[in-house]
Amino acid sequence: MTVTAYALVSQVRFRELKTRIGLAAFIGATAWLVTPGVWPVAWFVAVLLSQVIDWAVFRRFRENPEWVPDPAYVLLSCATTALGVAIYSSIAAWLWFAGGEVGRTFALVQVAGGLLHVSLHMHHVRPILISAVATHGAYFLGLPVVTAILTGRWQELLIGIGCLLYMSHLVVAVRQSGATTQLLQTAKEQAQEARDRAEEASAAKSDFLAVVSHEIRTPMNAVISAANLLRRTDLDRDQAEHVSMLTDAGDVLMGLLNDVLDVSKIEAGKMELELDDMEVRARLASLARLWEPRAAASGVRLVIEATDAVQECVRADPLRFQQILFNLISNAVKFTDEGQITVSADWDGARLSVAVADTGCGIPADRLSRVFNSFEQADAGTTRRYGGTGLGLSISRKLAEIMGGSLTVQSEAGVGSTFTLTLPLEVSASRPAAAPAVTDETTTLEGRSILAADDHEVNRRILKLLLEPHGCRLTLVENGAEALEMAGVERFDAILMDMQMPVMDGLEATRRIRQSGQLNGDTPVVALTANALDVHRAAWEAVGVHAFLTKPIDPVALAGALVSACARSVEVGETEAA
Repeated sequence: MTVTAYALVSQVRFRELKTRIGLAAFIGATAWLVTPGVWPVAWFVAVLLSQVIDWAVFRRFRENPEWVPDPAYVLLSCATTALGVAIYSSIAAWLWFAGGEVGRTFALVQVAGGLLHVSLHMHHVRPILISAVATHGAYFLGLPVVTAILTGRWQELLIGIGCLLYMSHLVVAVRQSGATTQLLQTAKEQAQEARDRAEEASAAKSDFLAVVSHEIRTPMNAVISAANLLRRTDLDRDQAEHVSMLTDAGDVLMGLLNDVLDVSKIEAGKMELELDDMEVRARLASLARLWEPRAAASGVRLVIEATDAVQECVRADPLRFQQILFNLISNAVKFTDEGQITVSADWDGARLSVAVADTGCGIPADRLSRVFNSFEQADAGTTRRYGGTGLGLSISRKLAEIMGGSLTVQSEAGVGSTFTLTLPLEVSASRPAAAPAVTDETTTLEGRSILAADDHEVNRRILKLLLEPHGCRLTLVENGAEALEMAGVERFDAILMDMQMPVMDGLEATRRIRQSGQLNGDTPVVALTANALDVHRAAWEAVGVHAFLTKPIDPVALAGALVSACARSVEVGETEAA
């Protein structure tokens, strides 16, 4: 909405209405004390009437701020302004002629204040400004001049000259104020435009990352899944090594993609924590199982220590806690050629501290402050020698800060480094529920009927190769519309649903299957998609998905989700039968 200058003046005058009336009451009372009589009271009543007229005339601008007045209404507004000023300053004439020296001084001060007030608050609209200033000026300059003419004391003109100088300075001040106001308005508009552009750029970046994530995950699903399938076959030593190179490179690419997405979410302020009960020692033990073989392969010993003060269970975001320590231990293993890596945990009553100390190459003092910057490592040769992008530590510190804690470092070149994670956490009285163990996936999925929707031919083939060895019966369709059609004619134990498909997407297909109330209306749906952002997860949760899996496909996670879904389907069927 574009607010006209007339509307701005009207809004200012409306906000200051009570102030003007209160000031008029004070001026009237002062005038009555200087020259007691009926005139100050009559003047105050006249001021009230003039303010009512002013309120009524300028009301139209307040009710319709975009309205541009015609010349007749401009003339009416100027006349109303001049009338109000003429009445408001008329008390100065009374005091000038009837109040003696005190009255004359008070009269000039009152009019000078009125001039300053209207000049600062009405400069947005020149016709109204002129109407107000000219009326005030007539009193300000006219009173000394008229007195000089009537009394013959021409020295009175010196007062008029002083008033003229005051008005000239006021003109300069008003111009300066107007220029400053214009500059501020221009700066505000530019800042708003910059903000709008930044928001558009942020939205475009988010869209770009979502597209890139999807487009990278789709072919990576084929590469990594094909490598995993190939690993299950009989391979000679060289072939097995080639497959390992494929899977290792795939893991690096997926780690980089996930890091970039995390940085984007953190910068956009969209990183949300999911608090849950977490067993500290169990988390540390799982990290040890993961990294001990890799450390040992480099000739490095990995030691996990936890003091007796460490609480068994705390409230935290287990995934982000593990992500931070994963990055720290990963760096320690990467930069330590010999010696030991020690992960030690302690509890001080309110905070959990976990320190990861290594005997590696260390960090030079002049580069220590930059290790937490995004895309930056200790020196240019680090990337060439050790690999990586420099995102891990940056993400870890930002995650620690989001969790209300800190991540600090102490290091000495040639001696080693110690990264300390400190988090304020609440002690939990309960323990996290243990996930049901899947001991025999083949038996559990044997004979199960599964519907899978994916528009990519390679993905459908991968699903076929991954799932059919488990003994399940797999029905493959190419889009949500076909999935909806099949769900209406045959009962399935579980449904695998891609998200982004032609004809009908997975979300809409799932929504319609749920609303159908027939056959598969309550069949568990497992989302299996390359759309891996939080917004996509939330969209699936909104339609009642049983599990959310992202591509590239993790065969163990896929089998586990389907086992759980089929078990849930059996429970629902038994409940309905009962």
